[in-house]
Amino acid sequence: MTTYFPNIPVIKYEGPKTKNPLAFRFYDADRVIAGRPMKDHLKFALSWWHSLCGDGSDAFGGATMDRSYGGLSDPLKIEKAKVDAGFEFMEKLGIEYFCFHDIDVVPTDKTFAETRENLLEIVDYIKGKMAQTNIKCLWGTSNYTRHPRFMQGASTSYNPDVFAWAAAKVKNTIDATIALGGQGYTFWSGRDGYDTLLNTNLELELDNMARLMKLARDYGRAKGFTGDFYIEPKPKEPTKHQYDFDVTTVLYFIHKYGLEKDFKLNVEVNHATMAGHTFQHELRVARINNALGSVDANDGDLFLGWDTDLFASNIYTTTLAMYEILKAGGFTNGGLNFDAKVRRSSFDFDDIVYGHILGMDTYALGLIKAQELIEDGRIDQFIEDRYSGYTKGIGKKIVDETVSLEELEAHVMAIGEPVLSSGRQEYLELVLNSIIFS
Repeated sequence: MTTYFPNIPVIKYEGPKTKNPLAFRFYDADRVIAGRPMKDHLKFALSWWHSLCGDGSDAFGGATMDRSYGGLSDPLKIEKAKVDAGFEFMEKLGIEYFCFHDIDVVPTDKTFAETRENLLEIVDYIKGKMAQTNIKCLWGTSNYTRHPRFMQGASTSYNPDVFAWAAAKVKNTIDATIALGGQGYTFWSGRDGYDTLLNTNLELELDNMARLMKLARDYGRAKGFTGDFYIEPKPKEPTKHQYDFDVTTVLYFIHKYGLEKDFKLNVEVNHATMAGHTFQHELRVARINNALGSVDANDGDLFLGWDTDLFASNIYTTTLAMYEILKAGGFTNGGLNFDAKVRRSSFDFDDIVYGHILGMDTYALGLIKAQELIEDGRIDQFIEDRYSGYTKGIGKKIVDETVSLEELEAHVMAIGEPVLSSGRQEYLELVLNSIIFS
């Protein structure tokens, strides 16, 4: 049997002091945190597209990485080699889930019928690997941004034939996701947005985007799919106005179109910062609206204006992210998918391993510190005390919605100028640092 990572052993936990680059410092899969093993809190997932398909190309240059899997030329054999490599990789790193796009696992230069047949064949091949391991499918998705037919949108295209193409791709990917036991199905907008309103029927495009999601939901449920449907907020790239710009925009969308019972959000770190938000902000908004589903666990370069998909290395980001995820009660069907790629100059196959070790350790330490932050309690207590005025007197009447404008006016006349207290941001940041660096 071909080995694609001959230099990589099974990656084990060796503790924070190890200098072994092929070991975990913080990710101890079976360590119990808040009553659950670390691996169940984190639910790490391989992203098929970056890890197995990514060749280092970007908008400014071509491939820097060989992804022919030993010089193979037959497209279907390459796809099966990706499966072999991916499962070897996941077993060596202890990753128990994967995510995929339809075009990640099949050759894309065939007719629709041939592509569908190839998809069925590859799905069967993946199922065989899954039967031999403990590896599961987290979610599937369809890519309808790359092909020229989608240059002016997919479900939002002015052309109903393009809508039909997008829908047919979604159907086949839902079938594949169900066959693989996937726990979710994700929509990300690709080119569903606009560059100018001079040629755009905005209302029809948004209505049609919802129509495809409703068709997908109804089809999936009819086929026995009980998992979550996700929408992944994404600003900019590639259109100037993406229809799923951020969490708030998507929440409005799913409630307007009656999708809230079936749809949650797949929140990405890099997309949050591109939208001008922190990752914690996007998670918090999703959490308080009971819509937090899954996470694309990457990071972005704040000095660049595009989606760089870095492996996570910022402990502040992961600590505050895991704080929100723990506060939400943890993942149910979702998890942490490494939608991250090694840099163009990190072209050795083994660099994928180092990237995942970095990301897994960074989120593991974030989980540890998030739980310590919750157990410490000072930040939660500060917030509770700061808003305690809404638990009594006029504040409680405001919350209970039993007060009138006349009564509020009378209250102001009686109390005069309100007495404010400090927000103590610097103190709270000191507390956060003391937890992270303890």
